[in-house]
Amino acid sequence: MLQVNELSGGYGSGLIVRGVSFSVKQGELFGILGPNGSGKSTLLNMVSGLIKPATGEVLIKGRPAVSYSPKELARVVAVLPQMTSSQFAYTVKETVSLGRYAHQTGFFKSWTERDEEMVQKALERTGTTAFSEKPLSALSGGERQRVFLAQALAQEPEILLLDEPTNHLDLSFQKELLDLLKRMTVDGLTVISIFHDLNLSSLYCDRLLLLDKGSIHKLGQPADIMIEQHIQRVYQTEVQKQPHPEVPKPQMSILPEKGRQKKIDIDAHLLEHHGNYLSLRPPVPLKSLSSGVIGAGWGWRSAFVNRHVDQHYNMENFEQEAADYFVQNGFDIQDTVGMMTAVHMDDAAWRKEVQEDVSVFVVATAGAGNAIDVTQPRSSWKHPSPGTINIWVFVNGKLSEEAFVQGIMTATEAKTKALADQGVYDAGTGTIATGTSTDSILLAATQRGSYQQFAGSITPLGIAIGRAVYESVTASLQKTALRKASL
Repeated sequence: MLQVNELSGGYGSGLIVRGVSFSVKQGELFGILGPNGSGKSTLLNMVSGLIKPATGEVLIKGRPAVSYSPKELARVVAVLPQMTSSQFAYTVKETVSLGRYAHQTGFFKSWTERDEEMVQKALERTGTTAFSEKPLSALSGGERQRVFLAQALAQEPEILLLDEPTNHLDLSFQKELLDLLKRMTVDGLTVISIFHDLNLSSLYCDRLLLLDKGSIHKLGQPADIMIEQHIQRVYQTEVQKQPHPEVPKPQMSILPEKGRQKKIDIDAHLLEHHGNYLSLRPPVPLKSLSSGVIGAGWGWRSAFVNRHVDQHYNMENFEQEAADYFVQNGFDIQDTVGMMTAVHMDDAAWRKEVQEDVSVFVVATAGAGNAIDVTQPRSSWKHPSPGTINIWVFVNGKLSEEAFVQGIMTATEAKTKALADQGVYDAGTGTIATGTSTDSILLAATQRGSYQQFAGSITPLGIAIGRAVYESVTASLQKTALRKASL
């Protein structure tokens, strides 16, 4: 649909864009990225014909762009510039109607049913119908942006060129606009757009062009471009890549300057006993991965709670009941990891373990009730009992995501070893238990201090986790067994 060959140019005698080549297929949403001054707008202006290139050529539908008359070009290409003057007294509908100019013929221009249909359709698509009779000057910047997009759509273009189209739009209209553009590409519209927002471009674009000082740094799919080294080099800022939670597209997070951070040491002095629950409130939020009833998954958490419930606790509506309980006891469930267990809080055990430059503090509540061997066949349960083994692992250090996952694995291995050494059996199969039916685990890190890339069983962090979990689970199992024996 569009081919750019060795395009160079700028303003006056200076070159801003240098030797850029790329092609865009019909129905593609193609994004152009780069920091301020990298040549994004200059490149788009050369593609649209607003600036004559110093060298190179632009082919539109296989034909040189310079061979099109202005009206011919307007039937194929529509442009939504970054900033559009609005200092004239047109209404919204009159402004959008200007987009039909390229389709009108003859000396005396006549307004056709097709013109009216396309204008109404453009107004509807951009959500501007409600204020179509208002003067353009009465609108906000975001509303004007949508009006000029409607004007471009009224042209019925085959190629739409956009310069930062989400500027001035609030979050909901950014999404609506980009969802609209994506739907239109399915119908065959080709969209080429400049983006400042890396994450939006990754979510919506089929391919991305990353410019650096007027030249191509990288061209490819979002996964090829959204790599920390590329973004850090071009934008000269520290970023970290994260997966989007719902779609397979990478996202970038800016890392603000942290300044000097005080070292945090999580240990027993922060542990609070409140009769029916244990809690720990660190002085700073901790990066956490958990399977708790409350606060499961990844997050930054400021409170950790392990609650005792009766072994006959009704599990029918446990999530809401647990949330209500934690709120009533002063915990913000958005910042809290909450667990439940039938083990008494007096039977909890904890241990701090130091290995080389990293330390670990583990808290466990463990009992043999509901013990199962996960390797043995069984029917699925429909009425689970409250969890019997809950484990908290706090790491005083900075962990990679790989270390988080490995740490969970190491802790689980240590728990299973403790069950085996204590002779805990699955009552249904007579085999050594690997856990209980609803165990919960937490791994939380201060993200301060020494960096730990790995937490496997032979690493200093893995050894610390393994020993602390084994000793804590063992001690809690023994306490729980003594309590049962005394009843």
